[in-house]
Amino acid sequence: MRRNALRTPVAVITGFLGSGKTTLLNRLLQRPEMAGAAVIINEFGEIGLDHLLIATPSENTVLLSSGCLCCTVRGDLVETLADLYRKRRDGVVPAFDRVIVETTGLADPAPIIQTLVTDPELAPLFTLDSVVTLVDAVNGAQQLDAHPESVKQAALADRVLITKTDIAAAAEVRALENRLARMNPGAELHTVVRGEVEPAALFGAGVSDARAPAEKVKRWLRDAEFAHAESEAAHHHHHGGHDVNRHDEHIRAFCVRLDTPVSGAGLEMWLNMLAALRGAKLLRVKGLLDVDGTPVVIHAVQTLIHEPVELARWPDEDRRSRLVFITRDMAREEIEATLPMLTLRPPAGERARTLDPETYAQFLAAAKSFR
Repeated sequence: MRRNALRTPVAVITGFLGSGKTTLLNRLLQRPEMAGAAVIINEFGEIGLDHLLIATPSENTVLLSSGCLCCTVRGDLVETLADLYRKRRDGVVPAFDRVIVETTGLADPAPIIQTLVTDPELAPLFTLDSVVTLVDAVNGAQQLDAHPESVKQAALADRVLITKTDIAAAAEVRALENRLARMNPGAELHTVVRGEVEPAALFGAGVSDARAPAEKVKRWLRDAEFAHAESEAAHHHHHGGHDVNRHDEHIRAFCVRLDTPVSGAGLEMWLNMLAALRGAKLLRVKGLLDVDGTPVVIHAVQTLIHEPVELARWPDEDRRSRLVFITRDMAREEIEATLPMLTLRPPAGERARTLDPETYAQFLAAAKSFR
């Protein structure tokens, strides 16, 4: 059996203070299809209360109250998930088929994602399913303006839920939808009233299987066309003084297409260079690449590079490579200057890390834009 089939999916639910995470969890956990969920709730402060409001068997609800999940209790998260796994294995807690982690309103999701994907104890047992971010339709615009945490939560999401739409002005909801869609063109947007949402809309966001259905791959990259159109408009009207892909002062979203295949060695070097030199500014990159004729899905969050996935087949007739970026204080031109690295190839018969002098000179030329 493939390793992915053995790992328990984990969904991270985040969102700024007051965005409705507890209400959403209560609604979700009342659904019969969520009966097998275990819940980990993080609270910041000496006294935790939210866990008293969650409607799920207490054996499968764990409260972390020793600090913010994005920093001081990452070790606690590792131990809690490992302990849940052991207790399920030994029959101490009811069987669960997925885990939901609710963060505090001030959490940065990136370290949580990194812990789930890279921790040597957790990675063989659990797999990151999706990052779901809630944004309050009444206060969301002001929070995005004032709080960098809320911007990053939205930028790293696979699914964005706009809550409290029943008490917000319709025009404000539409404006917030447009803002979030431009900020994170790869995320699915849903409007939610009192936490009512179909569980299927929130989970299964990633592409981690070579046999992933074509529709899932296309949905994963479904907004690449939108991002491409927006970025092209910004690119061609750059001198007009208005960049339609620049949001919240520092955040940009854009799409790049390549008409020629890339090499596996070049892709590995390029991803490692981006993570090492600009990881803090590269909030997210998603792509479907033609690697010497093979369709390959890539996904990176800051310094974390998910393992590329070779697909069994192309999801559609378009064979061009497509890359969608969300960056902070990083211009499209900086990325474009590095793209020649994707075609670099080591000498035949040698390891990918071995470069001849000419190829090494090309590598340095591509990396210069980041110095």
